[in-house]
Formats: sequence, C-alpha cells, structure tokens
Amino acid sequence: MSKISASVLAFEKKLVPSDGLMYGTIWEERNKQSTPLELKEKSVRGTISNRLKKAIADDPLKLDAEIKKANLQRVDSCALSPEQDTLKLNFTLKILSGVENPSACNSADFNQTYTQAVENYIKEYGFTELANRYVINLVSGRFLWRNRIGCENLEVQIKVLNKEDGFDEIFDCFDYNNFDKSDANTKKLTDKIAKTLSGENGFLLLEINAFAKVGKSQDVYPSEELVLDKSNTDKKGKKSKILFSVGNVAAMHSQKIGNAIRVVDTWYPKFEETNKPIAADPYGAVTNLGVAYRQAKEKQDFFNLFDKFATGGEINENDKHFVMAVLVRGGVFGEKQ
Repeated sequence: MSKISASVLAFEKKLVPSDGLMYGTIWEERNKQSTPLELKEKSVRGTISNRLKKAIADDPLKLDAEIKKANLQRVDSCALSPEQDTLKLNFTLKILSGVENPSACNSADFNQTYTQAVENYIKEYGFTELANRYVINLVSGRFLWRNRIGCENLEVQIKVLNKEDGFDEIFDCFDYNNFDKSDANTKKLTDKIAKTLSGENGFLLLEINAFAKVGKSQDVYPSEELVLDKSNTDKKGKKSKILFSVGNVAAMHSQKIGNAIRVVDTWYPKFEETNKPIAADPYGAVTNLGVAYRQAKEKQDFFNLFDKFATGGEINENDKHFVMAVLVRGGVFGEKQ
C-alpha cells in the first residue's frame, strides 16, 4: 500500500452548524410564540452514593459516618415553565462544496491523485448516499439527543435560506427511524445537499426548527460545559455542573449538533452486532462506551483506507463512503515525517 506523500494535509469541515438556541412554547402555539429558556442555579444536598472503599463499606460505623457527610452541590438546570409543554431548538446549517480540494497540502503529487480519486467518487456516487443519511439525521431530530427521549410529539421544520429556493417543509420525526425511510421531501433535500457536496452548488444554508413536546415544567437538556480546571483550590462555592448558554439563552454546542448529523457510519466491522450507527470518526470512537470500533490493526481505520483511496488504490464501496464522510467532517491528516 502506498503511503501519502503530504506531511501537511488538512481539510475544512463541509457541514457547519451554528449553536442551537432553546425556547419554551406550547405545542398548539409552537409556530406563533416562544420564550427563550434561561438557566437556573440550584443548591442541592445530595447523599453519598458513589462506590466506597471496601474497608469503609464493610464497617457499619465508618459507613454511617460517611453517610452523615453532606454532599452539597451547586448546579445549573433548565426547565420549561408551568405553562409550557414544548421545547423549541433553533439553529442553522451551512453545507459547503470543495471536498476535492484540501485546505492545506504540501505535496503536488498527492494533491493530483487525491483530487482524481474524489472526482471519481463524485462521478460514481454523487454524494447521494451520504446526503441521504445526513437528511435522515436531521428530519428524525437526532441532534436533540437526550431531549428526544419520552416525547409525545416530535417535529422538525427545515427551510432553505438560499435565494430563489422555496423549500420549506415539516417532518414528523417518528416517521424516520432508519436510513431506508424516505419520501419525496427528504429526497428533494438529499438532492440539494448532494449537489452542494459534489460542487454543483457553492453552498446551501438551512434553518432548522425542532419541536419536542416533553410535558409541562419538564427539564430540558442544554449542552454541559467542560470544566478544565478541576483543582481543589477555592472549590467552595463553585458549581459542579455548568450548562451552556448564548446571550442568557440556554443552548446546545454546535459540535454536539454536528456530531449527531454525522452519525452515518453503519459500515464498521461490528455493526451487525450492535445494529447502531456511529459518528464518522477516523477510529470509530464512541467515547461514552470507551470503544474504538475501527482498529488500525484490522486496517479498517480511516488512515489505512484513506492512504489507499487517495493514492489510486482500490477499496470497496462502503469504505469509500466512510472515507468521504470523514473528509466532509474535516481534520488534519498529514503523514508525519
């Protein structure tokens, strides 16, 4: 297998979501009015519920002493008001063309073979398969994550914001439970995204509004901020959970929304066992499970497949779709010298 000759190689992402802003509304009035959701701070007294050392757990006196300790916490939370029963999430998604052109590449020879490989892919498949999967993830509301669970009603409205494009459709999310479920409207949107990724159009801009009827006063779940400074200094008074907001409006990170949209990989080796698609990732990483489904030793990771693909080698159809999905995702893929 040929190794790529570029030590500097980077690709810009072609699916660019904004942060998602969260609002509260009533299902029957969802298209007429909504109120920005704000984060609220709670101070709670929890119990000691973590696994204790055996010496403590097996000693009744030590266990009682441990349980008596107060587990005081300050946390952010977010919920609908007593009058509201529906969460509204609003964001935009820009799709860009130009996947055949790296944003940085220091090898003219590699650039030539890579560009030819992508052009061959576009000619043969036209990005239709990947575009369809991105569309199903949008119309099924996958980007709502935990907010999608336990909903009485779930609806996504998608509007194309490009001038002179009249696409503005409503989708019942429960109708799209796998990548084989499609209809005339999903096919229209698939065609628009595929043509953009293939370079026929420069860009496509979508506005997405999702509505989840979760129940009056129910909690909703913005993104949680990663606390990098975990030092014990001045810990008193610090919050143990910090949620994300934009201008005092509860929100979801663009990265979290983007991760849901690129959950398209059903081609990894253990899919038949798990029956769950995963995000297009170089090593098939699923961090909440601590598993990498695409192992380099099995030659099923992105880099092994990409080296073959980009230098004119042969890989199968599913591997081509996976490689292109990671390139649409973007990243830095140069060969270290």
